[in-house]
Amino acid sequence: MAVALQIREAKEADCGDIMKMIRELAEFEKLSDQVKISEGVLKTDGFGENPFYHCLVAEFPPEHRDPLGSTLAGYGLYYFTYSTWTGRNVYLEDIYVRPKYQGQGIGSKIIKKVAEAALERGCSQLRFAVLDNNKSAIDFYKARGAKDLTVAEGWHFFHFDNEALREMVRM
Repeated sequence: MAVALQIREAKEADCGDIMKMIRELAEFEKLSDQVKISEGVLKTDGFGENPFYHCLVAEFPPEHRDPLGSTLAGYGLYYFTYSTWTGRNVYLEDIYVRPKYQGQGIGSKIIKKVAEAALERGCSQLRFAVLDNNKSAIDFYKARGAKDLTVAEGWHFFHFDNEALREMVRM
């Protein structure tokens, strides 16, 4: 018999487990040194008066806790943005399923819920970035109809880090 899995909105109490999964994802991407936030920052930024992000978690019933006490199998963290060309958009910052739960359709369920949230809010697009060496993720998204804008339209994503922002302000 299959165990019932629920995709639900994250609660502030989930932030410890979400933080652990963020670290797991960073480790998988070989970018652990780039994780600068803490559980406290997650709580403040996601559950305050004006949350900066929304998060969904994939949760098993309490009787199926893992050895460390968690019932969470994965998460999807997203936020709303705006395009001057297409209007409302949603940006999927992370989608992560713990390795022992991969291949069970959990990632598909999470992204479906993010898509539902996007449509409910009148969004025209769901945007995200994928590391070029993460072929399984690229294949996962393409199989669901995603377009690779780097290939299709030549778009490149950039960012200014904190130091560059400070330098720009001093100019």
